[in-house]
Amino acid sequence: MTLKPFPFAVLLLLLPATAGAADITGVPKIREADQIVIGNSRIRLGGVDAPSVDQLCLNNSGERWTCGVAARDELIKHAGHKSWTCHTRSTDRRGHIVARCEVDGEDIQKWLVSSGWALAYIRFSKDYEADEKAAREAKAGMWQGAFIAPWDWRVRNKKTAILGAAKAPENANAILLASASGSVAPSPDCTIKGNVNRSGECIFHQTTSRWYAKIQMKISKGTRWFCSVEEAEAAGCRETKR
Repeated sequence: MTLKPFPFAVLLLLLPATAGAADITGVPKIREADQIVIGNSRIRLGGVDAPSVDQLCLNNSGERWTCGVAARDELIKHAGHKSWTCHTRSTDRRGHIVARCEVDGEDIQKWLVSSGWALAYIRFSKDYEADEKAAREAKAGMWQGAFIAPWDWRVRNKKTAILGAAKAPENANAILLASASGSVAPSPDCTIKGNVNRSGECIFHQTTSRWYAKIQMKISKGTRWFCSVEEAEAAGCRETKR
């Protein structure tokens, strides 16, 4: 018996829908200022880059403050209990849905950048450049003092640029780099220690680890603080076996 080929239109109906075919709607769990979860969907806000919750900045008095935690908490206060609509654009290499989100018609990414809680991620989008300029001139959010761009914070070194609306203190670079792996966790939310073993493998230790107290947090040793197991694993680290 000869099988007749399916009409093309029928084949299209049998194909699964793509990830970006439908909007995602619901009240989010806000993990970081640019990372949320709605239902089972992990969403990254596209076109912007916000500080991770372990990131520290300097205020206008040159004092360290937890700008990453502040950015997350300000977003929670602004729209954390409302229903969001996220228009999916793509999926990143970590499996997060990249989307543009709005609440009651307001562009959340635009609000984050104009409030100084995120930067325009011009490597991927120039939609929020004007909003970043306005935030810098108003010394809003992170722009009140000195800070490292979120994308530089993740790979920081002695050559990392310091940003700010005004001239940064002479010791800003040393303070910000040292704070990343200082002996004291950057915030009560970020107490997981990550270090690199002799084989070059990244290992993370929760407070219950037998090695936790013995790990000295120094950036020269490749250590860093994590705020969640998910964040540590996303950075390519595995949990210690002891």
